[in-house]
Amino acid sequence: MAKKYLIETFGCQMNFHDSERLAGLLDQAGYEPTTEVIDADVVVINTCSVREHAEEKLYTRLGELRVLEQETGRKPVVAVAGCVAQQEGASLLKKSNGHVIDVIVGTQRLKMLPTLVDNAARAAFAEVDINPWDDVTFPLGITRRSDSVKAYVTIIEGCNDHCAFCVVPYTRGHERMRAKADVLAEVRHAVDSGRREIQLLGQIVNHYEAPDDPTCDFAELLAAVNDIAGVERIRFASPHPRHTGRRLIEAVRDLPKVCKHLHLPVQSGSSRVLKAMRRRYSRESYLELVNEIRETIPAIALSTDMIVGFPGEDAHDFEQTLSLTEAVQYHSMFSFKYSPRPNTLASKRMPDDVRDEEKTARIVALQSLQREIQTRLHERAVGSTVEVLIDSASRRHDAEVSGRTSGNTVVNCAMPALGAESNSRNANRGNASDWIGRTVDVRILRAGPHSLRGEAVVSNMRRHEFPPA
Repeated sequence: MAKKYLIETFGCQMNFHDSERLAGLLDQAGYEPTTEVIDADVVVINTCSVREHAEEKLYTRLGELRVLEQETGRKPVVAVAGCVAQQEGASLLKKSNGHVIDVIVGTQRLKMLPTLVDNAARAAFAEVDINPWDDVTFPLGITRRSDSVKAYVTIIEGCNDHCAFCVVPYTRGHERMRAKADVLAEVRHAVDSGRREIQLLGQIVNHYEAPDDPTCDFAELLAAVNDIAGVERIRFASPHPRHTGRRLIEAVRDLPKVCKHLHLPVQSGSSRVLKAMRRRYSRESYLELVNEIRETIPAIALSTDMIVGFPGEDAHDFEQTLSLTEAVQYHSMFSFKYSPRPNTLASKRMPDDVRDEEKTARIVALQSLQREIQTRLHERAVGSTVEVLIDSASRRHDAEVSGRTSGNTVVNCAMPALGAESNSRNANRGNASDWIGRTVDVRILRAGPHSLRGEAVVSNMRRHEFPPA
């Protein structure tokens, strides 16, 4: 009987894609996936250092695994991967307070996981590999993609910018570009396996310059992906405002498969705080960029990241964050209370001088404002018809499916009836799996702060057929 593995992922899209790679490696090594920790021979915890309380989540989970071992007598091989593994290395063994970690594997040593797991299963000591950065290219077919509609494709690893709050340069290393030929080959492979949405990933995705084609910048790469037959939608994350120029804006406008959504992390509305963060743009230049984008692409949906309580942020700085949020009218926002990250410039040079109570009050105010803005924007969509790529069954209702607009807004709708009985109350609506991967025009009936709800216009459903993988 084959041994089984379970992968648990904390963090960003890059982490989730790394977990897909880890799953493929373990598949290739003869393991089988399981969703139950009690059945797992190997448990991999893929960690994040960017999100708040990442390490606490790790130690909590390690404690739960220790309790499970005591109650059942089963001891899986426990591997810690990702940014916390890279950041802490062997010190995790001491910090885990007796919780057993068998493998620690760094962000660019993922391909070593099966070997490290096998070694740890035979040895009485932990295997640690956080060696200098490895080749970022994975052979085609290794990745075990967990999403049947969307494929993540990494184009850049690492970052050279060293923003004061950010740990990425220290956990993922310096910036390394993948060859254009490798990126396009992976996109074609994903499309051949039935994926119709491609999401290009990089720490600063729009800083891309192809190492095998001096003429290919990020806008040119988008055009090349747009030309691949079978690709229906293209998204990317995350661009940096400083590198968002005219060529990229026009590419988003002109390339039909590129979604009309731009995630444009601002982090603060105060020029003084932005300078302390080393973001290399000001409030004024950011707003000028937003105006240029909106004038060029009137239908664009913007989202952002925001940090409150950065060292030195005072009440006036925070008011500027609120006023910028009101001015831009973001369709969505990821917002965080500042907390120091190891090795970052802010943690070394700036006292964490904003009280936690004040950080909490500020983030509550920011999130309340953003909720009002999202509600207003969503209410404007009521009565319109939007194109939705169905990507999942609804979490709340068995008879509903869910998808996203080009602008990345979640839309829930009842499963359309199948066949000639579509107008009958007793019509066959099939299963959710019948609709996942279809592009459906949906008439919006209701709006909430986080999603829209509507009914499918059945006559306008489309589904592309692909050869088997």
